[in-house]
Amino acid sequence: MESENSTRRISKFLLLGFSESPDLQFLIFALFLSMYLITVLGNLLIITAIISQSHLHTPMYFFLSNLSFVDICFTSTTVPKMLVNIQAQSKAITYEDCITQMSFFLVFAELDNLLLGVMAYDRYVAICHPLHYTVIMNPQLCMLLVLLSWVFSVLHASLQSLMVLQLSFCTDVEIPHFFCELNQLAQLTCSNNFASHLMMHLAPVLLAATSLSAILYSYSKIVSSICAISSAQGKYKAFSTCASHLSIVSLFYSTGLGVYLSSAVTQSSHFAARVSVMYTVVTPMLNPFIYSLRNKDVKKALERLLEGKLNCPIALS
Repeated sequence: MESENSTRRISKFLLLGFSESPDLQFLIFALFLSMYLITVLGNLLIITAIISQSHLHTPMYFFLSNLSFVDICFTSTTVPKMLVNIQAQSKAITYEDCITQMSFFLVFAELDNLLLGVMAYDRYVAICHPLHYTVIMNPQLCMLLVLLSWVFSVLHASLQSLMVLQLSFCTDVEIPHFFCELNQLAQLTCSNNFASHLMMHLAPVLLAATSLSAILYSYSKIVSSICAISSAQGKYKAFSTCASHLSIVSLFYSTGLGVYLSSAVTQSSHFAARVSVMYTVVTPMLNPFIYSLRNKDVKKALERLLEGKLNCPIALS
């Protein structure tokens, strides 16, 4: 009864962040503000370039623009709150804001996961069935795949959030992280609901594993098709169309796996928070650079976009 009363009085959590040293706060603030601005600007440039260039109005770039939008939202669920807390010299986040942040983080993390799978399917159709590509990947199917990704992500996040809302939290409200992460919240609970804890821990892993398996299957078929191409130039051209996506997939899942393994083998909570920066902040920041450097169409579109803005006549009063 005493534990139940203490859970009702909990109105906020404390986000401990990366370090409790006051000397490092300005450095952390400047670093994350820079990465956040680069992430937003880079992904906005990708979206603008795709919208403004008609030759990029294809399924592959449609999915890329959605991925860029999701990456902006993904980073925006965590970094701004951390920057505000550092600026205000406060570590507090209300219970409602914490659950909301966790829910949106799950939505956009799952969207990243599903969109990467959808993009792998798009590359599979383009390389393995090139003659039927425009018929299979029609605008209606592309819209449906993105819509289903959103619906599934929202349903998954809502289910996880509802399970968290059923938990009872102890008087220890310190979260050794820079945002309200699901596993960290689960560790603060006093509830002994084994089924809920199992679901919260296994569901994200199973969903990521399912999407990764689909991606690996798609690429196994892609590799087989590329190997069947007789000319070296044809092989290079086919592989170059999926090099950027393959780089992002490798970065996203390797960093996610690193976070999962590091949390399992180390007891240092601050270390887990630092490692999680790789897939929550660094990966969304690098995605525009990967596509702009490895994809000639995107690179040329960005050059035209920037040249157009620089050459835009300035109205004189």
